[in-house]
Amino acid sequence: MHVRRARRAVSRGKTPSVIPYIGYGTTEWVRVLGRVLYLKPESREHTRFRPDVAEVSRVRGWRTFTSLSVPHQPVRVLIDGEPVTEVVADRGGVIDSIVPVSLSPGWHTLTLQAGDSEAADAPVNVVDPTARLGVISDIDDTILITALPRPFVAAWNSFVLDEHARSATPGMAVMLDHLVAEHPGSPVVYLSTGAWNAAPALSRFLARNLYPMGPLLLTDWGPTHDRWFRSGTEHKRRELQRLAAEFPDVRWVLIGDDGQHDEALYHEFATAHPENVAAVMIRQLSVGEAVLAGGRSKANLHRSTSGVPWVYGPDGATLREEVRKLGLL
Repeated sequence: MHVRRARRAVSRGKTPSVIPYIGYGTTEWVRVLGRVLYLKPESREHTRFRPDVAEVSRVRGWRTFTSLSVPHQPVRVLIDGEPVTEVVADRGGVIDSIVPVSLSPGWHTLTLQAGDSEAADAPVNVVDPTARLGVISDIDDTILITALPRPFVAAWNSFVLDEHARSATPGMAVMLDHLVAEHPGSPVVYLSTGAWNAAPALSRFLARNLYPMGPLLLTDWGPTHDRWFRSGTEHKRRELQRLAAEFPDVRWVLIGDDGQHDEALYHEFATAHPENVAAVMIRQLSVGEAVLAGGRSKANLHRSTSGVPWVYGPDGATLREEVRKLGLL
């Protein structure tokens, strides 16, 4: 089916085009993230895949899930206008590669280009080697109210509603902004079980609601060799372990909700890597949100055995006050 759709797309004048995502790295390497899709050049089709807030007015969620990816497409990588290397997308068209490079700390411009298509830019954050605090935040039901993962509600929110219909969790953007301002240079990473298809819409949502800019770590949508859909829990566990290895001197503030698995995952990570966790912040869902989300976590982990502090609250304002008591603000 994919091959037939690809042939039809090429016959209609569509070409491989790169949608770059925000990346991150150190002064010695950067993690390049993006996706290669068949898109018609210089058409409105490009706008729904761009992370720029001003480019899109109304986009139904289902449109991003009908996009056609380009597997194993070579992509040229430039940083700050200088050619660096070439990477290859995976079988789902996703670009996720480590590129050795020497860069100064701060934000740089990443440029990706597939074939003769138009090059596309995205920011990449080179974390300061002196940074000692970072933020890893869940998205669904933590900073964005979606009432996941109940299947019908999830489908409605993801495929039917346009992105402007989603609402931000009260006070979370302000809390994150204050946390980052108190610790300049702190990296912010948004870790979610969502699909890469939703990355542009999520980027626009974060920008519209004034959340600190940072990379999205999502997962590919579709079957693996042993299951119909990828395991979101394994994805989060793997990325947490990876970030701990990539930034051994950074202590992370882990932010999630008590809807399903965040408490158990963060407890597992904090127990195994207490030196890499500054605090765990759990947003408590309302009764209605918990029902739609399929219930609350049964972990009830109000205190970690590793000595890592845990704080709970229904919104960003409450969590901010709790974190202030810990001396992080």
